[in-house]
Amino acid sequence: MLTKARAKRHARVRARVFGTQDRPRLSVFRSDKNLYAQVIDDVLGKTLVAASTVEKSFKAYGGNKKAAEIVGEVLGKRCLEKGINKVVFDRGGYLYHGRVKALADKAREAGLEF
Repeated sequence: MLTKARAKRHARVRARVFGTQDRPRLSVFRSDKNLYAQVIDDVLGKTLVAASTVEKSFKAYGGNKKAAEIVGEVLGKRCLEKGINKVVFDRGGYLYHGRVKALADKAREAGLEF
């Protein structure tokens, strides 16, 4: 559930961040137990690539920083396989800290530019 403060931050970010075919949007959502990331083309309204801690192939615990690093790495590799090199980062109203930062750093190391 969105808190009021996060909803306001998210609305501010989404007013400026828009994904296109050339540069889709990397959206992050974190719950208490899991972490989700998807690359979205907002023009078509389609998710191009997704990775999360609820996938069957995911073995580690889904709610910590180590899991966020693994999700970022997997997402980066999947994007490169689909030919996506550049994205815009949508932190979803969360502070750029902890799990969100860990995911972003590993996605960059995997080859994404943002």
